Amino acid sequence: MLTNNVYICKKIRQVINMYSKVHFFNTTGPCDPDYHYMLPPADRLVGAQLHRYISDRLYWVLHSPRQTGKTTFMQSWMREINEGDEAVACYVSVERCQGIIEPERAMPGICNAIRRYAKDFNVPVPEMSLSEPASMLDDILHRWSELVAPKSLIVLFDEVDVLQGETMISFLRQLRGGFASRGIGNFPVSIALVGMRDLKDYLTATKYGATPNPGSPFNIKSDSAVLSGFSQADVVRLFAQRTAETGQQITREALDYVWEQSKGQPWIVNNLFMRATMRILDRESKETVELKHILEAREQMVLARETHLDALVYRLQEPGVRSVVEPILTGEPDPDLALREAFRLCLDLGLVALEGGTPVIANPIYREMIARHLTYGQQLAIPEPEWSWKKPDGSLDMDNILKEFQSFWRQNSEIRESKTQLGYTEAFPHLLLMAFFATGAQWRRAYRPRICRRKRTDRFVYRIQQEPVHHRNQAAAFIPYPKCFPEKRIGTDHKISRSIQYKSACIPGDFRSPTRIEIQKLGRTHHLGIRRRCSYFGLLN
Repeated sequence: MLTNNVYICKKIRQVINMYSKVHFFNTTGPCDPDYHYMLPPADRLVGAQLHRYISDRLYWVLHSPRQTGKTTFMQSWMREINEGDEAVACYVSVERCQGIIEPERAMPGICNAIRRYAKDFNVPVPEMSLSEPASMLDDILHRWSELVAPKSLIVLFDEVDVLQGETMISFLRQLRGGFASRGIGNFPVSIALVGMRDLKDYLTATKYGATPNPGSPFNIKSDSAVLSGFSQADVVRLFAQRTAETGQQITREALDYVWEQSKGQPWIVNNLFMRATMRILDRESKETVELKHILEAREQMVLARETHLDALVYRLQEPGVRSVVEPILTGEPDPDLALREAFRLCLDLGLVALEGGTPVIANPIYREMIARHLTYGQQLAIPEPEWSWKKPDGSLDMDNILKEFQSFWRQNSEIRESKTQLGYTEAFPHLLLMAFFATGAQWRRAYRPRICRRKRTDRFVYRIQQEPVHHRNQAAAFIPYPKCFPEKRIGTDHKISRSIQYKSACIPGDFRSPTRIEIQKLGRTHHLGIRRRCSYFGLLN
């Protein structure tokens, strides 16, 4: 009797703790509403018709970049279906078969994944198929449909795009083979294939080296839906859940900055909020989250090199991805860019986005990670500056810094370009300049967060020519600022030129400037820059 009372007391305490605990912003794995602040992922579906997929017995595809909420959506939809009486749904990840191109090894793994997830989600578990690999998946899905009858079977396959070669072809062909006979007790009435890429973009190669068209073995999908990122209103709604639960507020300035830096990428939004509320401030704190807390959270996140960011950076080494990213870094338009398969890959990865019809790196966080990764080796190879790089008032001494860079370029550019291993040769002048500015412990601690936080390569000021931006009804006025140094030759092949700088008599915070760096090498001019707030670099004192 006493033992039973102790057990009951423990269960009561567990229930009380479950309902009294404070939720948190999740950055690892699927979201659970019992533990995490989250928004309904179904609200972000684009091009999906959930109400039709079961009643009309349709097969469909869902694709979006990693960590945008695909798994969270699939599992929540599965639970919603299973709460009804119409069908039995099960989520199945085939990620365990990544890199296995032989169907003889992959198909048993897929069938074991089906049995494991069926057990985990408390749905009927089918018997293991002993058929040949070419029909093993078809056989177990048929057995599973018989097992759940008289209900319909819905299967949600996740991470499908990790399947390769003959494994992918066999997987799709077996699904297509059962499609014609789909129905209660016979074959799943609806199947979803989920991954980063649309099914038509899977590039699979057979063991013979041929590249088949994946649309041929699976031409039965009804929709290709997308899970979009957060809108700016979603970012506000997400933090409002914490405010409602704990009373902790956040400033509008901080919310705007989260949106500006993330562009709605769900993992970045959650990571910034998580760090601000659980690491920079205490989890139980009710202190208002301000811009300074988000700035510190951003710096922590970038320096931590978490898996989400590292996985994207790793892709930069792929030749196809490089062919897309390099023209964006250099600012040189490439008319054939959108025709490449690699461009569609970068869009699906979420690495690149279209902004006003122009390809750009998807958000400022990704831009900084790319810059850090591509310049890290150069940074370590550049000695810490022994010359004066700041003025008595603590601002950057741009005159002296740029003179030192002239000397550095003259002595080191040729040898460093010949040793670069990443292959971004067209962007080498940009990257070397960025590495030079980020070198040195004291310099990096004092100025790197400021330098690298302002988006693109034009954060490094070399050739500057400013234009007025009118503030309300005020007329813009200019005060000439003298040349720091005249145009000089650097070696026989290189020239760095600088135009006249100007200071604005307008309010500095409203003053923006197009910034361009020109490094002429062997008759070719490399241009860096677009528009930048020069007061950010200490140029407007």
